[in-house]
Amino acid sequence: MQIGLMTSPDPALPGKYARFERERRFLLADLPRNLPATALRTITDRYLIGTTLRLRHVADQQGGHRYKFTQKIPAERPGPVQGLITNTYLSRTEYDLLAALPARTLVKTRHSIPPFGIDVFAAALHGLVLAEVEFETDDAMLAFRPPSYVVAEVTEDRRFTGGTFATASREQLTSWLAEFGIDI
Repeated sequence: MQIGLMTSPDPALPGKYARFERERRFLLADLPRNLPATALRTITDRYLIGTTLRLRHVADQQGGHRYKFTQKIPAERPGPVQGLITNTYLSRTEYDLLAALPARTLVKTRHSIPPFGIDVFAAALHGLVLAEVEFETDDAMLAFRPPSYVVAEVTEDRRFTGGTFATASREQLTSWLAEFGIDI
C-alpha cells in the first residue's frame, strides 16, 4: 500500500512545524479484561467550532495536568496517515484563556494498554470503546496486526474521529455501533 504525501491546504503554509500523524483506530466491544492498564488519564477535548483546532486537558492519576493546543489538518484521502498535526503545549493560564472560545466538548478515560491507548467515552458516548495506536513509519503501521479482541478497524471511517464524536448524538452512535454488532 502506497501512502501519498499530504500537502498543506494553503500553499503559503508549508507545514514547517507540523508532523505526519500515522495512526490506526479500532473499535472494541469493551476493555480487554485480562490486560491491566499501565496508566489511566482523563482527557477533556474541546473542539473549537468551525476550525481544525482542539484544546486538550489531560489529568493523570497522580494529580498531574497537561494542556495542549492542537491543529489537525486531515489527509486528502482516507487511510492510516491521518494528516498533519501540530501541537503546542500550554500553561494553565493559556488553556483557560482559550477554553473561553465556543467549542464542543468530549470527555474520555484513556487506558494505556500497550500498544494501544484505549479510550472509554463518557456522557452521550457512554459505551463507545476505541483503541488507537500510533506509528513512526509507514512500514510499522502497515505491518501491525490487531489482537483478537478488536471488533473492527475504523481508521478510514470518518465517523470514528474525535471531531465527529463531539457532535454525535446518542442515537447516531447507537446506529453506528450496531453496524458492527455492538449494542449499547
